Amino acid sequence: MEQAYEPAPAPGKERNWIPLIVGLVAVILAVGAILLFSRHKGPSGAESNPYAQQLQLSAIKLSAAENYMGGSVTYLDFNITNTGDRALLGAAVNAQFKNALGQVVQKETVPLHVLVENQLAGYPDLVDMSRAPILPAQTRTVRITIEHISSDWDQTAPTMELVNLKLK
Repeated sequence: MEQAYEPAPAPGKERNWIPLIVGLVAVILAVGAILLFSRHKGPSGAESNPYAQQLQLSAIKLSAAENYMGGSVTYLDFNITNTGDRALLGAAVNAQFKNALGQVVQKETVPLHVLVENQLAGYPDLVDMSRAPILPAQTRTVRITIEHISSDWDQTAPTMELVNLKLK
């Protein structure tokens, strides 16, 4: 009777290690490149502008509301006074939230919206800053909305810096 199965011949004692070494070196180089480029210390998409010194922040108010999904949304309203000679057409805020030990627990870069009184309903509407610019020697109330803040936050006003200014 003929055998349907023949055992494979025993492998030779000699093994080619070159493909394994080349693959290992390629993996090490790839991990090194990822680590090198991820440690870039440059700006993270937000550009500071020297004109920001001409914009004074005051009357900071924090409030919270529940959204339709049952989660909490935090509103941060404050006044911006433009003491410079150019109109502010747009901006964002870098906000840093800290814990009770003074450590930063969350960083957010959020666009600003101007609160404008609604003539029909009597409550403020949020509008894009390009539709309601802050002119020189003018003060306007602005709002940022933050969907989630770390539970370790100490409930105090965050440190804020105006970035990505659009001026005219």
